[in-house]
Amino acid sequence: MGERVNHGFPPFIPEDARVLILGSFPSVRSRASGFFYMHPQKRFFKALALVYGEREPLTIEERKDFLIRHRIALYDVIESCSISGSADGSIKDAVPADIPGILAGYPTIVAVLTTGGLAHRLYTRFFGGGDIPLPSSSPANAACHLEELVERYRIIREKVGD
Repeated sequence: MGERVNHGFPPFIPEDARVLILGSFPSVRSRASGFFYMHPQKRFFKALALVYGEREPLTIEERKDFLIRHRIALYDVIESCSISGSADGSIKDAVPADIPGILAGYPTIVAVLTTGGLAHRLYTRFFGGGDIPLPSSSPANAACHLEELVERYRIIREKVGD
C-alpha cells in the first residue's frame, strides 16, 4: 500500500528563473538529502551538464550554483502521496503542489517542463496541461539513452534563452 509521505523540502527557484522543471515526487534518497535528483544513477544533472557543455555538478551546492547560473527552477508535481519507497508506480492519493502559486510568484518563468510520464500526466490532470514533457532521467528509463536525453533536454536551454 505504501506510507503517506510529504515532499519534505521546498522548491528550488532562482530569483530570475526562466523555466520550472517538475518531476513527479522525490525519491527516498532525495527526500533524505533535501534536494532533487540525488540518486547517483539519475541522469538529470549529467544530461543538463552536457546540454550546457559543462562538468556535471555533483554536490548540492554545485547543483544549486548550476541551476542559478542557468535560471532553472526545480520542484515536483506532487506535494504528498502514499508511496512505497521511490516507485512512481506505487503512488496513490496524490495531493498536488501549489504550482499556480509558484508561477504567480515568479513571473520570469516562461515555461513549465515535466520529467517523465507520470509527472506529465499528473500535471495535465491537476493543472490542465501546457507543460513540455521530457523523458525521465531515471535509470529505469533504459530505453532512453543518454544521447537522446541530452537531445530532448536541449529545449530547456532554448526556453531559458541561453
